[in-house]
Amino acid sequence: MRHLSPREAAALPREALEAHVVSLLRQCRNLAALRAAHARLVRLRLPRLTAAFALSKLLASCAETTSAPSYARNLFDRIPDPTAFCYNSLIRALSTPTVLSTAAGDPFLVYRRMLRAASPRPNSFTLAFALKACAAAPALAEGRQLHAQAFRHGLEPGAYVQTGLLNLYAKCEEVALARAVFDGMAGRGRNLVAWSAMIGGYSRVGMVNQALGLFREMQAAGVEPDAVTMVGVISACAKAGALDLGRWVHAYIDRKGITVDLELSTALIDMYAKCGFIERAREVFDEMVEKDTKAWSAMIVGLAIHGLAEDALCLFSRMLALKVRPNNVTFIGVLSACAHSGLVDDGRRYWSTMQNLGIKPSMENYGCMVDLLCRSGLLDDAYSFITGMPISPNSVIWRTLLAASKSSNRIDIVESASKRLLELEPFNPENYVLLSNLYASSAQWDQVSYMRKKMKENNVTVVAGCSSIEINGHLHKFVVGDDSHPEIKEIRLVLREIADWVRRAGHKPWIAAVLHDVGEEEKEVALCEHSERLAIAYGLLKTDAPYVIRVVKNLRFCPDCHEVAKIVSKSYNREIIVRDRVRFHRFTRGCCSCKDFW
Repeated sequence: MRHLSPREAAALPREALEAHVVSLLRQCRNLAALRAAHARLVRLRLPRLTAAFALSKLLASCAETTSAPSYARNLFDRIPDPTAFCYNSLIRALSTPTVLSTAAGDPFLVYRRMLRAASPRPNSFTLAFALKACAAAPALAEGRQLHAQAFRHGLEPGAYVQTGLLNLYAKCEEVALARAVFDGMAGRGRNLVAWSAMIGGYSRVGMVNQALGLFREMQAAGVEPDAVTMVGVISACAKAGALDLGRWVHAYIDRKGITVDLELSTALIDMYAKCGFIERAREVFDEMVEKDTKAWSAMIVGLAIHGLAEDALCLFSRMLALKVRPNNVTFIGVLSACAHSGLVDDGRRYWSTMQNLGIKPSMENYGCMVDLLCRSGLLDDAYSFITGMPISPNSVIWRTLLAASKSSNRIDIVESASKRLLELEPFNPENYVLLSNLYASSAQWDQVSYMRKKMKENNVTVVAGCSSIEINGHLHKFVVGDDSHPEIKEIRLVLREIADWVRRAGHKPWIAAVLHDVGEEEKEVALCEHSERLAIAYGLLKTDAPYVIRVVKNLRFCPDCHEVAKIVSKSYNREIIVRDRVRFHRFTRGCCSCKDFW
C-alpha cells in the first residue's frame, strides 16, 4: 500500500482518509505491525475527528490481533470522547484468559468506568464482551450482576447477551441456570455456540447422560457440530469412562470430516487415557503433527495415572529436549508418576526443576508432593512440607496426611490434621468417613459412634460408593448392596461363584474395610456386595474373554476388593481395568499394575 504524505492526507476528504485508515489497519496481523501503522498515522497529523476514528479502529484491531493490555489502554486514553465502540473494543481486548491473569487485565474496571460516564450507555455488545470476561476469569458474582443489569435495561433477550450468559453459567458449572437460559432462547437464537456451551457445561460437572442426550437433540435439530462441540462430548465420555461411546464419537468426527485441532486431539488423548485405553491415547498423541504444552501434559498425566511412571518421565524428558515449556499440569503428571512408584528422590528433583523454571506451584502440585511423601511413609517430612507451604493447605492435603497416618500411631499428626480438616470442611461427609475409618481400624467403636453423632448433628450424609461399567454403549451403575438392577439375581449368582474362587485361593476377607460394629460374617457379606465387585460380576455375566472389563469408581478402591480382583483376573483369565478416584488398576493373571503400591 502506498504511503501518504501529510500534505496528501490533508488534501483528502474525510471519507477517503478514513477508508485509508481502515485499509492500512486491515493489513496488520500482529502487535509490531499495529505499532508501525500507529506511527505512520501519527506522522500524517490527522484532523481531530479522523484521528479519533483512527484510534478507535486501532483499538478494535488490537482486540482482534494481540494480547497487549497496556497498549490497548494507552490507545483508549488518547481518545477524547470514547464511543460505545471504543469501550467495547477495550473490554474485548482485556477479556482473553491470558490478559485476565495479568495485573493490567481488568475489563470490569473499564465496564464500571463506562457506567459512571454520562455517555455512552452499555449496549448488547458491551454486555456480551463483559460476560465473556466473566466466563474466562471465571467470575460468577460479577456475571450475575451483569445479568441483572441486562434485565433492567431490556438487553437480556438479545442473542449475543443470551449466548454470553449461557457460556458464563456453563463455564462456572451453574448448569441449572445455564439450562434456564438455553431453554429461554428462541429457536433461531440457539446457534452452534449455544448448543456447544450447554453440552460443555453438562460435561464439566459430570452430567454425562445429559451431555450426550443434548448432543443427540442437537443432531435431530439439524445443527452441525464443530470441534468445540466434540470436545464437550468427548470430555463427557472421559468423565464416565465410556470407551465404546468415546470410540463411536471419534469415528463420528472422522466420518463428518470435523477438523481435529489441538484442543480436540488433546481431548481424545484424555478420553482414551481416562477410559483405560492408554495405548490408543498414545497412538493419538504420536499421530499429532503439532503438539502444544496441553497435549504433552495430557499424555504425561495419562501415563502417570496408569502407573506407567517410566514412560511418563521419559516423555517429560523428551518434552524438555524439544524445548516445549511445561506448566503446572505437566508437573502434576510428573509428580504423580513419582508418587505412584515411590520415587521420592526423583520427585524432589522434579520439584526443584519446576521452581528453577519459574513455574509457581499450584495447590495440586503441593498435593502431589505431600502424596509422594505420605505414600513413602515419610510422615514427618510431609508434615514439615505442609506447615512450610507459602499458601494455606486445602482439605485434600490434610486428608492425604490423615489417611497416611492410619497405621503410624502418630497421635500428634492425626489430631492436628483432623482439627484442620474439620475446620475447613465441617460438612464434608468424606472427612467423617476417613476419621471413622481410622477409629474402626483400631476398634475404637465409641469414637466411630461419636463421628456418626457429629454427622447427624451437622446433617451430613455419606456419599455412597458408586461403580459403573459400560456394556454395549450403555452405562450400568451400582452402589453397595444394590437391589435395583433388573439382573441382580444373576449378578449375585456370579458373586457366589467369585466367592468360591476366592476361598479356594486362600484369601481372608479384609473385614476392617467394613466400618460397623457387627459380626465377622455380616462384614464378609457386606464386602461381597461392594459396588466395584457388583460391576465386575456384571462384566463377567455379560461379556466373554478376551473382552476387557472396565469399571469406573467414584471413591478409592476397597483394599479387599483389590485383592479379589487379582484372584478374579487369574481364575477367569480376564483382564480387568478399574479407575478409582486416584488412579488406574490393571489386573492380569493375578497381578495389578500398581504392584500393590497405592
